[in-house]
Amino acid sequence: MDPQAINTLVSTLSTFLTIYTLLLFIRILLSWFPNVDWYNQPFAALSQITDPYLNVFRSFIPPLGGIDFSPILAFMLLQFVQRAVAAIPSAMY
Repeated sequence: MDPQAINTLVSTLSTFLTIYTLLLFIRILLSWFPNVDWYNQPFAALSQITDPYLNVFRSFIPPLGGIDFSPILAFMLLQFVQRAVAAIPSAMY
């Protein structure tokens, strides 16, 4: 495969993961505010984008004492994937 195409693909995937991490961070911060209505826009869209990913980790780590620790694991996996993606171009050569 062409090195330029690989670099473009890696850059695009890295940008997507960075944006998704930011959306996830915003989602977590907004969960601290009880008056946020998750059924109205733009919060409903944010919830639809981030909750499926968080629900995977919520099935492994249930809330303890009313605190949801699953985002910690979700962020750790995203960071691991971002680093793995960033290492692809150097592994190709």
